[in-house]
Amino acid sequence: MNRYSFSALLLLLPLFIGGCASRNVEAQWRERVDREIRTLGYRNWIVIGESAFPVHSRRGVRTLVVDDEIPNVLHGVLDSLEGLQNVTPRIHMAREHRHVPNDLAPGMDQYRKQLEDALHGHPVREMQHRSLSFMLEDSSRSFVVLVLKTRTALPYSSVFIELDSGYWDAEAEKEVRRSVEAELRNQSS
Repeated sequence: MNRYSFSALLLLLPLFIGGCASRNVEAQWRERVDREIRTLGYRNWIVIGESAFPVHSRRGVRTLVVDDEIPNVLHGVLDSLEGLQNVTPRIHMAREHRHVPNDLAPGMDQYRKQLEDALHGHPVREMQHRSLSFMLEDSSRSFVVLVLKTRTALPYSSVFIELDSGYWDAEAEKEVRRSVEAELRNQSS
């Protein structure tokens, strides 16, 4: 190897190592998040929070810091959830996020475009941010809430995922309830 080739290799080595390190960091958080997600079930929540999302002191709320942006983390979380049979995601976002102008929060327009791809076609239910906070607080009294705190620094950008049963829907539940009620009416007659 000549002197110039060796110098070029030395210059490129940090870029190669840096690229591998960033992929390794992503692989690490994905593996850790995958493990956490596999423990969750129906009525648990996952919040992919912006960098200012508060750390809760309430028991049942677990916070992991993830060194990535919300769209990438959302994509990874949905990949994990779509591989499970026991739960399905119900995605909620603050209604306010659509009203934040890019000139007040630079990067918001790009974030919304990236978010659209990261949603994998799942519908989004929009609610006032305050209502989402109340729902989350109420759920954390009885169920686990996993907060993935990201480095995204945009207002109202957090994504709230309520886990629903993956193999049993509301219509099936209604059918069973009607059957049980009919049996009870027949027994009391």
